Amino acid sequence: MSYRQTVDHCLSSRANDGLLDRQIFDQLIMRANASVERLAALKSDGGLPLLALPDRRDDLDAIAPLAKRFAADFDDVVVLGTGGSSMGGQAILALTDTPLFAKFAGPRIHFMDNVDPHTLDVLVKSLNFERAGLIVISKSGGTAETLAQFLVLTAAFTRALGEGGLAGHAIAVTQPGDSALQQLAQQYGLPIVDHDPNVGGRFSVLSVVGALPAMIRGLSAEQLRVGAAQVLDGTLAAGAASAPAIGAAISVGLSALGYSTTVMLPYIDRLAPFGLWYRQLWAESLGKRGKGTTPIRAMGTVDQHSQLQLYLDGPRDKMFTFLMLEAQGLGGRIESEIADGAGLDYLSDRRMGDLMDAEQRATANTLVNAGLPTRVFKLDVLDENSLGALMMHFMLETIIAADLLGVDPYDQPAVEDGKVLAREYLSRMKD
Repeated sequence: MSYRQTVDHCLSSRANDGLLDRQIFDQLIMRANASVERLAALKSDGGLPLLALPDRRDDLDAIAPLAKRFAADFDDVVVLGTGGSSMGGQAILALTDTPLFAKFAGPRIHFMDNVDPHTLDVLVKSLNFERAGLIVISKSGGTAETLAQFLVLTAAFTRALGEGGLAGHAIAVTQPGDSALQQLAQQYGLPIVDHDPNVGGRFSVLSVVGALPAMIRGLSAEQLRVGAAQVLDGTLAAGAASAPAIGAAISVGLSALGYSTTVMLPYIDRLAPFGLWYRQLWAESLGKRGKGTTPIRAMGTVDQHSQLQLYLDGPRDKMFTFLMLEAQGLGGRIESEIADGAGLDYLSDRRMGDLMDAEQRATANTLVNAGLPTRVFKLDVLDENSLGALMMHFMLETIIAADLLGVDPYDQPAVEDGKVLAREYLSRMKD
């Protein structure tokens, strides 16, 4: 396994100490076991395509020529998409922000997931369109924000390259069937990559949605799936003893005791976008009919200096999840002569990784000592395999938690009203 989860700090043998009573946990874990058994049946009969993705390679083979061409022909690739069409790719591409991946000299990837006109204008002015590629991702093919960005960039590409110039520079990713994106892609002669209509956007990170940007940058989409398969197979085999089942049971049990917030706290800069990906996954899947908990992405060590006071001395309504990486002995060394002379003998001859290791363990233990529910994921290494494992863990944990709460993790009915209202406002605007 690519990670180790420690959850004992969330449980108690006493019902009156504010943590989850083990008898309640045992009842929940039995229900979670039944949920895992249902997932195993869905994987066996193909009823949930998400569960088939870790073992698939045919779709990766199909997009490999596109990824190879984009990597060779372009200096910049713009990815248009929002929510699940963007966050997963951003979480994966964060792996390249390290010298470990310096050998992957792919193009710069720009994720445009908001409609701030200033940001898009700045990007357009910065691009050399001869050496720029475009990926447009919308599962439905009708996402207003993504289509608006696409139309603006279509005009910019046409001005720079002439009529028909977009055809060799853009790819559309959308589900089969008639849609605005399908029509536009056909109109401009763009390759269309199928988005499986049965894989929801926030669960699509292991699909072509996340794989295509990753492969363009030189990362291994196959290893992402290998890591995910290890967790999926392990979960289906272990049932109630699996980490996702335990995590779901604890989260749901604590929510019934008033723990309405779950804090994801990575101590790894490269997992900052992962925390945002998790935030959407958890919130949009579980926040229904008055149920669910509010996810917050914090960052260690940064938020020790902005949030820790609240965590320790504010409302006792939070569960904490730490993401840690082996860091001791890594990084630049603090020279003794400089540290001792400044009265910083505790830093003398230490490395930056020593400080990170000490602080992440100290913060977790401080929360535990304060009686706050805290669990720790410890990674030995952060790469495509371990990231795929983490992603599958939290997707399974979310699905199991939804089952325990009695909600559908795959829909999002409450947000449709806002979309309708936004289109109404647009129609009323005067030029």
